[in-house]
Amino acid sequence: MSDRVYIFDTTLRDGEQSPGASMNTNEKLRLAIRLEKLGVDVLEAGFPAASEGDFDAVSKIAAKLERTEVAGLCRANKNDIDKAWNAVKHAKKPKIHTFIATSDIHLEYKLKMSREEVLQSAVDAVKYARSLTDRVEFSAEDGSRSDRDFLCKIFGAAIEAGATVVNLPDTVGYAIPGEFAEMAKYVIEHTPNMHKAILSVHCHNDLGLATANTLAAIGAGARQAEVTVNGIGERAGNTSLEEVVMALRTRQNYMPMQTGIVTEEIYPVSRLVSMITGIIVQPNKAIVGANAFAHEAGIHQDGMLKNPMTYEIMKPETIGLSSGKLVLGKHSGRHALRSRLKELGYELSDEELNSAFTRFKELADKKKHVLDEDLEVIVTEGILRTAEIFKLEYLHVSAGTSVMPMASVELDISGRKVRGADWGNGPIDSAFNTIAKLTGTESELLRFTVSALSGGTDAQGEVTVRLRENGLVALGRGADPDIITASAKAYINGLNRLEYLKTHPITDRQTL
Repeated sequence: MSDRVYIFDTTLRDGEQSPGASMNTNEKLRLAIRLEKLGVDVLEAGFPAASEGDFDAVSKIAAKLERTEVAGLCRANKNDIDKAWNAVKHAKKPKIHTFIATSDIHLEYKLKMSREEVLQSAVDAVKYARSLTDRVEFSAEDGSRSDRDFLCKIFGAAIEAGATVVNLPDTVGYAIPGEFAEMAKYVIEHTPNMHKAILSVHCHNDLGLATANTLAAIGAGARQAEVTVNGIGERAGNTSLEEVVMALRTRQNYMPMQTGIVTEEIYPVSRLVSMITGIIVQPNKAIVGANAFAHEAGIHQDGMLKNPMTYEIMKPETIGLSSGKLVLGKHSGRHALRSRLKELGYELSDEELNSAFTRFKELADKKKHVLDEDLEVIVTEGILRTAEIFKLEYLHVSAGTSVMPMASVELDISGRKVRGADWGNGPIDSAFNTIAKLTGTESELLRFTVSALSGGTDAQGEVTVRLRENGLVALGRGADPDIITASAKAYINGLNRLEYLKTHPITDRQTL
């Protein structure tokens, strides 16, 4: 059995199904380029039949990537497969990923089909997909709750029909590691022609066991892991790419398997996903959390000074964290900025660089040092975003122990300048009230989170909001040395994302 584990990234498909994490086409394309640089073997770019927006994004990603297989997800029917193929056919390595549910509960209540009908649908879908490309994956949705022998039967039939990968998903995060390992082993040993295909696993984190289940299945013989950056995804999320990759790298004595991931790219990609989606990585998140390599206890610090390996099982540099960062200031020039941005993975045009340099100088006048986190904000907030309906032009607030909080705001709404003022319980509340009045929106604020991008009193504040309007939920993110301005930016970003969702409806999304 091969010791190579293939990494199938579904951040752009399953990861995007995190509430409020919708990305526009340009954001998806930027992230796809970084994921290829990271070294993922397969990139599931989206579900082309779900919407025109998904189709467009998958098509553009397929045309752009050079080395990575680009997969489109589709249900087991000809229309979906045609949509997926038309979206990925221009890729250097196009792949079709088709699926159908196999558990009895899904057959009875969702599909209303017999096992024989599901088996025939799977075979027909794989055969048709194989007539279009030799890269075909078949997934048995809700596989972990399916009958093992039926699973082996349908996998065997799919392989006979031309599938090169068969996927065993733990769709609802129900499995336990020992149980899932036994199931993977049973499938490998009892599926006809299993030697002609790779067994993949796709786990969800409802019980907090997605990574454990994935590693258990790999130990039992699975050789493809379906993952997302930062573990984002529906409900409690998916298996975390960085956790699986670094577990395999760190524990070679126990699991001597290799991936093609360039681990030094893990942290930059993690930051980019957080920036684009607005989903903050929890500080104690394994591998990429802010506290993952932080040591506060005295006994830990003493050990670290004597030998870092006393309390660190990985070097920060292996995931792209370095203490020797180039710190830029107000005297730094365009060349230094371009060089550092390139190291961070941002290839900007001359026009984009000029725009970034202007924002960099403005920030450098406010801060003594501009850190990598600040540069990422400059690029993702000021350069990479597509045209937005609402833009903040001016904000002034007054508040204090003896002053009624009030905010004055000027917005650019589709090229038209509007001004207004309103009161609130505090400076942020009054700013939000004013913005809502000027935009004519009635969104509900579900969550408001504040954090710092770096240390020091001059650190940029990072604000994340979660908004809901007419059943749509969107995350907004903003950063600024002034926390009230950061809050206003986050609120406006959330409103823009809601407007995007209104014009780019997501229809019939599916999860594995």
